Amino acid sequence: MSTLEFISSPSDSLATKLDNRTARIGVIGLGYVGLPLVLLFSEQDFRITGFDIDDKKIDVLSKGGSYIVRIPETEIQGAKRKGFTATSDYSRIADMDAIIICVPTPLNDHHEPDLSFIAATAESIAPHLRSGQVVILESTTYPGTTEELLIPILEKNPLGLKAARGDEYSKDTFFVAFSPEREDPGNDTVARCDIPKVVGGLNPQATELGRKLYGTIFHRTVPVSTPAAAEMTKLLENIYRCVNIALVNELKLLSLRMGIDIWEVIAAASTKPFGFQAFYPGPGLGGHCIPIDPFYLSWKAKEYDFHTRFIELAGEINLNMPYHVVQSTATALNKQCKSMNGSNILVLGLAYKKDIDDLRESPSLTIIELLQKEGAQVSYNDPFFATVGRGRKYNLEMKNTPLDNLKQYDCVLIVTDHSSYDYAAIVEEANLVVDTRNATKGIQSTKIVHC
Repeated sequence: MSTLEFISSPSDSLATKLDNRTARIGVIGLGYVGLPLVLLFSEQDFRITGFDIDDKKIDVLSKGGSYIVRIPETEIQGAKRKGFTATSDYSRIADMDAIIICVPTPLNDHHEPDLSFIAATAESIAPHLRSGQVVILESTTYPGTTEELLIPILEKNPLGLKAARGDEYSKDTFFVAFSPEREDPGNDTVARCDIPKVVGGLNPQATELGRKLYGTIFHRTVPVSTPAAAEMTKLLENIYRCVNIALVNELKLLSLRMGIDIWEVIAAASTKPFGFQAFYPGPGLGGHCIPIDPFYLSWKAKEYDFHTRFIELAGEINLNMPYHVVQSTATALNKQCKSMNGSNILVLGLAYKKDIDDLRESPSLTIIELLQKEGAQVSYNDPFFATVGRGRKYNLEMKNTPLDNLKQYDCVLIVTDHSSYDYAAIVEEANLVVDTRNATKGIQSTKIVHC
């Protein structure tokens, strides 16, 4: 039986089930990517099952709660009324028609890809895999991961099922594709359903099934020829941003020495109606993708005897920004005849960007650790984080400090420019303000040091 004949079957085909909203969809990994995806499918009346190894998340969702600030509990409760359930029982994978993987892909201590979450997920899926299912990986990774890592593990399933290749389909195959996530936490200007969805299948039928699946929740799908092309698409998108942010970070360092306001320069350059897109400097890169993706590609490139010098230079510049912030803070304190060692410093904002509750790869964590190593007494304030505990790299064990009595601090260090802060009042009360985000724009005070 050919794939096209199978897809045209009115009783068994996934395509038909998608049309009539009877397809069972499983999303693995209920974090900043997976949970919004669950809600999009639920809004289109699909019965969704969410899978996660974190029992705390399962418990919160099962009770109709939310652990992501931008997702209100009412959305979770609405999804539950439409059949959404959350579980850590991977045997329920067998009930799914489509399985979407949204698990973390961090770097290890040597800035090499850590694909252990993908591998562990594939090993959890394989025993429950059945014919005709489509498995789609969304986790950001290097080109080749889907075919070199995911599929070989899935093909170790006890039924001997193989991923469909070419134009052939049989009762002993399943479909596989890669479709990169394009989440942008805190972005309220573009609706999720308006973000085009790239899909690259292992064979044409897998691509079409992926397009049909995502076409139920996204207004536009973009097919590419292979999973590797889709994987490279994601890396290009984020490396583009990484390189341009590195450029403005380097220009900021030069502008500080020259006494030029880089923010004014960027604003002026932005008036050009062609050939320029504004990127902004900061204390370092954060989020899951931009700080990580360049290293994924650089690591993979070595397999081909290729040195990605341009990309690695950008990564080096961005990685050094937290060190620049700490040095600038030390210099600012020194001008007030104070040493970093023993100084009381309040870090303002922990999230990797404004108005979100996301700490992933946030430069604030590196900055706090570096300040502590220099002997500073560090506190933090962030309306989104009551505590900061143990992460993959850090074990700070800190509690949120109320934003009052700023006179007790030798320096207030603005790392994340949340909109809720009254910067004029902060500058008025503080002894010294080091601003890494231009949050104090328009405020005239000798207390402010831009870095």
